[in-house]
Amino acid sequence: MRRIVYVLVTAACLFAQRTVARADTPADLRALAPAIEKNLTTAILGFWYPRSIDREHGGYIVDFDAAGRFKGEAPKMIVTQARMLWLSSRLFREGRGGAEMRENARQGYRFLMDHMWDAEHGGFYWEVDRTGTKIVAPHKHLYGQSFGLYALSEYARATDDKAALADATRLFALLEAKAHDATYGGYVEFFSRDWSAEPADVMPYLGVPHGVKTMNTHLHMMEALTAFYRASRLPLAATRLAELITIQSNTVVRKAQGACTDQYARDWTPRLTADVARASYGHDLENIWLLVDAHDALGLPIAPQEDLFRTLFANALAHGYDRQAGGFYDSGPLGLDADRRGKTWWVQAESLVSALTMYKLTGDAQYADVFRQTWQFVNDKQTDWASGEWFEAVAPDGSTGGDKAHRWKAGYHNGRALLECLRLLSVARSP
Repeated sequence: MRRIVYVLVTAACLFAQRTVARADTPADLRALAPAIEKNLTTAILGFWYPRSIDREHGGYIVDFDAAGRFKGEAPKMIVTQARMLWLSSRLFREGRGGAEMRENARQGYRFLMDHMWDAEHGGFYWEVDRTGTKIVAPHKHLYGQSFGLYALSEYARATDDKAALADATRLFALLEAKAHDATYGGYVEFFSRDWSAEPADVMPYLGVPHGVKTMNTHLHMMEALTAFYRASRLPLAATRLAELITIQSNTVVRKAQGACTDQYARDWTPRLTADVARASYGHDLENIWLLVDAHDALGLPIAPQEDLFRTLFANALAHGYDRQAGGFYDSGPLGLDADRRGKTWWVQAESLVSALTMYKLTGDAQYADVFRQTWQFVNDKQTDWASGEWFEAVAPDGSTGGDKAHRWKAGYHNGRALLECLRLLSVARSP
């Protein structure tokens, strides 16, 4: 692992340029940009702003029913609070919303640091009450810390706030000291509040067994370190990001099936019992484009990974794609067709970015076709044009369900996806 990381970081110094898009964008794909912009601004951002801004207590309100009505007092979890801070910061960095959006981000940043940061032991609590005065879930989970790092890094980049970058750097150093696994690579995921061993009487907050490492958490840690490295340019952040690239492009991939699985022992021995030996198509597709972005941050050439990306996409396409209506199903057993055939909002969001990324990398028309068809499904069926936002789920019979916002559903997946799609559609082939 250390030798691979050294090679990757050295390569980053040698190939320090942005990953180039090799395929021009066809006119019919570029013609989708206005509809994507409308979905982003009207359905998504029009739902979240200003509705989600908690002007009384700070942070963000993420508790709305299927019609967008406030559901009442609920705790604030670090994951969705950080995701909304990230979105607000990214929007401001892109020139959307002006001074008001900057304030939306600033008050979210302050809520994280004033009410969710553990002043005694460091790191973010998992959950506090709406006011931030009561700790609801005090222990430390790497999944939540990763989104804290992601949000702080984006906020620092967007605003050039040196204090925010210092906060992000302090969190990175804490994770290095407390959570990084120097023996086996990657990170230990769950800890007591004081960063001692995980509490035996508390189920880890992601619902996996004690002592398990997950592809999902490490995926988002890679995402966070990509943002942090861009903000800080710390050499150690580059080293850790390269380590996570190795894990996400090799360790968590079941080569015989061409899909990732989620759960591992500390030494990365895969757990392949029937309930976890599954392909999550959304995570596999998200992994593709986040790996591309991580390579871009380090200046690493992406061509050596394209075969892996084609393999992961091909498996999702073969077993998890609705060729009649478009869109990807939730999950299925390894090597078999999907048996959980609902279409969840976040899976569709990640598949859009992945398909367009693959087309830009390869010029292969099949990825453009998947993008077009999935976009049509999203715009026509997954988007709630009456109440705003995207439906949480669309069932196989076409019925919709779920709340518009809750502790796991904010404006991050679909807001980020459409911002990325608009960016990709504007990128022409480099000479």
